[in-house]
Amino acid sequence: MITDAQVERWLREDVGHHDVTNQVPGETTGRLVAKESGVVAGLEAATAVFESLGVDVRDALEDGTPVEPGAELLRVEGPARDVLRGERVAVNLAGHASGIATRTQRVVDEARSESDDVRIAATRKTTPGLRGLEKRAVVAGGGDTHRLDLSHMVMVKDNHVAEMGLEGAIEHFRERTSFATNLDVEVETISDAPRAAEAGADVVLLDNLSPDETAEAVSLLADYDDVLTEASGGITLETVADYAATGVDVISMGSLTHSAPSLDLSFRTGE
Repeated sequence: MITDAQVERWLREDVGHHDVTNQVPGETTGRLVAKESGVVAGLEAATAVFESLGVDVRDALEDGTPVEPGAELLRVEGPARDVLRGERVAVNLAGHASGIATRTQRVVDEARSESDDVRIAATRKTTPGLRGLEKRAVVAGGGDTHRLDLSHMVMVKDNHVAEMGLEGAIEHFRERTSFATNLDVEVETISDAPRAAEAGADVVLLDNLSPDETAEAVSLLADYDDVLTEASGGITLETVADYAATGVDVISMGSLTHSAPSLDLSFRTGE
């Protein structure tokens, strides 16, 4: 959920202590418009910004709605000063989130060209303070949030293995987790994939393997019925279909959130 404190921080950062720029009298209307095609997200955050300033918001599209250039995403009405104060923050949030949703949908579409079952997931490579916004944008684009924070799933990473060994790390964390908490174990070689499954991994993350190597590892894990396979590491829009064709269950990509360009949006008043 978007909190009042978050909105206050966003506005304080932009408005500052003495805003002269937006000292405009009277009432006005405004509308948020797409300048390029994409998938809408972040309108809940944009709405919260305007409403916190006493600006009425109406006709907002739902997150996940595809739009073309010229499409109206929402309309506002209220004091001109407050409409203008909320404008930049609202546009930045919606543009950023819509860019993530748009990129996610493109990746999902590419993956679906090879597999109807593979999930495209985000990672924790998110902007501090904006994780909720960015994860919701991934969902709007048809992706999976993966874990929202460290408490949602235990991931045994390369540094854990370096400290305790593969089997030792799995045993260490298995003893400390609830029965309801999955264990996702990262491996960097094909031979370590069945080792991780045998030691008790719920998910085996195949890190930085080529599509051919990933397919071989997936084949080795076929006999472990309750173990999911996940591919990650350097996967791009151009290569995601190759990974989807390997039969892997999940493809996780940090680029969904950290490298998505903002969708070009425009805010126009008095129309």
